[in-house]
Amino acid sequence: MSRPAIFNLAALGLAILLLTACERGGRTNAPLTWQNFSIEKLDALGYDRAMVKIPAANPWTAAKAELGRHLFFDRRLSKDQTISCASCHDPLRSWADRAPLSSGLNGHRGRRNAPAVVNRIFSREQFWDGRVGSLEEQAAIPMVSPGEMGESHQVIVAKVEQVAAYRRLFGEAYGDERVDLGRITGAIASFERTIVVYDSPWQRHEMGEAGALSEAARRGLEIFKDNNRGRCTACHSGPNFTDEKYHSTGLGVEEGSPAPDSGRYEVSEAEDDRGRFKTPTLMNVALTAPYMHDGSLQTLEEVVEFYDRGGVENPRWPLDPEMKKLNLSPGDKKDLVAFLEALTGRTTQVDIPAPLE
Repeated sequence: MSRPAIFNLAALGLAILLLTACERGGRTNAPLTWQNFSIEKLDALGYDRAMVKIPAANPWTAAKAELGRHLFFDRRLSKDQTISCASCHDPLRSWADRAPLSSGLNGHRGRRNAPAVVNRIFSREQFWDGRVGSLEEQAAIPMVSPGEMGESHQVIVAKVEQVAAYRRLFGEAYGDERVDLGRITGAIASFERTIVVYDSPWQRHEMGEAGALSEAARRGLEIFKDNNRGRCTACHSGPNFTDEKYHSTGLGVEEGSPAPDSGRYEVSEAEDDRGRFKTPTLMNVALTAPYMHDGSLQTLEEVVEFYDRGGVENPRWPLDPEMKKLNLSPGDKKDLVAFLEALTGRTTQVDIPAPLE
């Protein structure tokens, strides 16, 4: 049987990465930062530029990303000036939220865990239920959500217009100083697309570096690839370890669970989509606990145990056909966790800016 596409697709880009390896054999590769990021560098980081999802109406530029960096961290965009995009997507917490359910304005707790903002440049649909088709659309929703930033779009535009330094950055990014919602969300999306995970042990292993993976991680890799044992690539496929589709694991619909989250069904209203949630990337997964759409699993060990028992059978809606009991041995489970930990890499370095004046 041929190797799964997850490994073949990455091979070309990872071969290029060999030319710029990080301080191995006397060669040096400077860290990727929001300042030196470019679309052209993605091939050398182990990704295929054909994977990139950027709307034609918002081509990526460094000037827009720089404007978006300031907006992403600016708490003034929220109603009480306490919440920013980074409140739930914190670079000090691997661009994730360590709380099981993310909180917003006045401590309001939502019903889902905020996904990590890494490798979003390779994803079109956003949110666990895929309710929007781009990062640009996604950026606009938390701004007005009463449980998140809680401000109106009109007021946010007015706030930004009042800041002279913002007007200057809008001029640099868009050619004139006009501020509107589309430009704000376009800049935030452009910044988010610079956040990429690279140089993980798995990627170094794929480019042929001897010893990049521990023996346990190598065994875990084989389990991960094995459609009869781990079954992981059924959903976590491709160089970004996600099929970008929606699956039901039964989580959150156990007997006695109140008001179960019907996931993708809320968008599509298709019965088959009840309980389905978008497959997240596994890059940096060891750093982004808790896991699942409801943040109910705290460790990778718990995640592996969950899938080993085939998810949760429930009377409300069927499990995904790929959800089957794995019957892994204790050693297999440890090895699988070791491989998942080997997906931890370096991440684009970003300086947190002071508020503009």
